Amino acid sequence: MSAVIQTSPESAVSPLAVGNPQRTIVFDGTQPVSLRRFLSQVRALAALLPAGTHAINLCEDRYRFLLAFCAVAIRGQTTLLPPSRAAAVIQDELRRHADSYCIGDAGADELPARYWAMPQALPERDGDELSMHDDALVAIGFTSGSTGQPTSNPKTWRSFRASTAQNLEALQDLWPAGSTPHVIATVPPQHMYGMELSVLLPLLGGVAVHAARPFFPEDIARALRSVPEPRLLVTTPVHLRALVESCVALPALAGIVSATAPLPATVAAAAEARFGCEVRELFGSTETCVIARRRTAHDTAWTPLPGVQLQPQPDGSLVHARHLPGPVALADLIELTGDGRFHLCGRQAELLEIAGKRASLGDLTRQLLAVPGVRDGVVFQLDGDDAHGVRRIAALAVAPSLEASAILAALRAGIDPVFLPRRLKLVSQLPRNETGKLPRTALLRLLQGDVHSSS
Repeated sequence: MSAVIQTSPESAVSPLAVGNPQRTIVFDGTQPVSLRRFLSQVRALAALLPAGTHAINLCEDRYRFLLAFCAVAIRGQTTLLPPSRAAAVIQDELRRHADSYCIGDAGADELPARYWAMPQALPERDGDELSMHDDALVAIGFTSGSTGQPTSNPKTWRSFRASTAQNLEALQDLWPAGSTPHVIATVPPQHMYGMELSVLLPLLGGVAVHAARPFFPEDIARALRSVPEPRLLVTTPVHLRALVESCVALPALAGIVSATAPLPATVAAAAEARFGCEVRELFGSTETCVIARRRTAHDTAWTPLPGVQLQPQPDGSLVHARHLPGPVALADLIELTGDGRFHLCGRQAELLEIAGKRASLGDLTRQLLAVPGVRDGVVFQLDGDDAHGVRRIAALAVAPSLEASAILAALRAGIDPVFLPRRLKLVSQLPRNETGKLPRTALLRLLQGDVHSSS
């Protein structure tokens, strides 16, 4: 069976999944699932799916997400990956894509419209090798909205195959040659980082992945202990900081991979010392997928993945890569080094100029996080100008033992007064989404609530 799509005569056909049919592709700590059994379940599920052109994959279980993603692709449909699984976001995507439906693996109090539930007992079906045309549109990812409105980004099977090959080349020196790494991921498969490292890598990179998405440190440790070596933890800075600050003991790790937000070098170094493995940070976006890597505890510069080139622009950068149909513009400002690497210099939208002085929101946030007692925080710019034509700066901080005035006093030691937050609100937690990002609309809503601020 292959995807039923319109293709050009020269379109190549590629396997849906690679490797020995007996290899383990998914495990849950008790029952490993072979590639052969997985593909038989994909065939059976594809034959049951409703008609449509788009499907929103809401599966919580990573194995069932994998099954649904592959079955949808085999049917010639496209998986939508909204920036959130909130009910309002899902309903909006269903309205925008009239010929679409949702597919899920669990009941809920309020199911979205056009919801198709996967059968609890997964059927199996033998048949021909499952393959995909390279120009099949298999997914549409959406940016997180952390800097504005989410935008859509189509992904073909060809681009996913090429980006997965790059990711494998960038990571495979973390585990012994010839071995099968066991991936435990704290990120959801609906996010592009989770899609790349916990869905595509098992399909096209020969690794095995845990079906669960552990959240708390104890859950992560339990999932890691349930599988043999080599173990690869795919996580975010938020989860990694929680692991470092916890008392939990982890089994031997081949490596830790982090993405979705900047990873502080102090956290990376503490994790390497605590868990005895390399922490490798990945840089990418929904628009480009992963394009660079670095060992954050030791390096500030990023190394582009094979086949990736970055070109500085006045308002950001252009990314050229073999997995992209053409150059992709990013808002990230970069500075190239003589050895082919690059430094990130923030984003044009994050650069501030007040009273002839310059700063960046990223650097101001780093200084806020460096204040002793601040567990989490963010500095951002408000909408609209004040009476002097200046867009003022605000901050949210999680600091149970501190007053707002004490935080501002600490910031004054290293920040020019014009860049001090005019509103600093203490909160119990920041409105981070599943991957640790902070959507701008959520920050503004939280700031506009009952404000504990200093002016």
